[in-house]
Amino acid sequence: MQEAGRVVALTLRQMIDYARPGMTTRELDEYGRELLSTYGATSAPQRDYDFPGATCISLNHEVCHGIPSENKVLQEGDLINIDVSAELHGYYGDNGCSFILGHDHRGLQPLVDASRQILYEAIRHIRGGVRIAEVGGIMEREALRRGYQVIRNICGHGIGRRLHEDPREIPCFRDRDNRERFRKNSVIALETFISTKARYVHESDDGWTLVTNDRSYVCQHEHTLIVTDDLPIILTRENGI
Repeated sequence: MQEAGRVVALTLRQMIDYARPGMTTRELDEYGRELLSTYGATSAPQRDYDFPGATCISLNHEVCHGIPSENKVLQEGDLINIDVSAELHGYYGDNGCSFILGHDHRGLQPLVDASRQILYEAIRHIRGGVRIAEVGGIMEREALRRGYQVIRNICGHGIGRRLHEDPREIPCFRDRDNRERFRKNSVIALETFISTKARYVHESDDGWTLVTNDRSYVCQHEHTLIVTDDLPIILTRENGI
């Protein structure tokens, strides 16, 4: 798990650094594919779900699961989300980050910063035995305090020998019906989905990309963690985000 986490973190960091205006998302994805191959890893969404890309790259009003395409050209000021998940020697890692490409002419950097900060605030509260709903409530409260919303129908998840394992749902809000607790020594992919306005996402016509109906902007940050009796161990820290 540590090695898988390290590989996706390094790949994500290198893809962020490689992104340039004028590049297509397909070009950026192919770079990510080459990196994963160099590390001996296999794209998790392709392996488990036959996703049409090595990584998920979402632009602006796309929230997540964006399909890399020759028709999507990166522009100065784009809000970009890259989500890298991979299998290595039978174990999985998952890491995601939203960022602004170049000059932030839409003024979205505060949203990006909030997403990152809320992720780390949530991580600080995770321990074995803590209710999942409690941590979701922390993310929701911190988003509302900053003037944002959280997306309620996509969430984090367990991870290990597959990309998605139990617990299947780690929401960004206090789901009072969720009675599950974090288990010591389990591994999770904790994700934020922080929105300028929308609370739900919808599947687009391509069958993969999730978008908001009102064209809200949404930021996601994600780390793979080992749950302990103390602070979680972050397996994807090497990306520097």
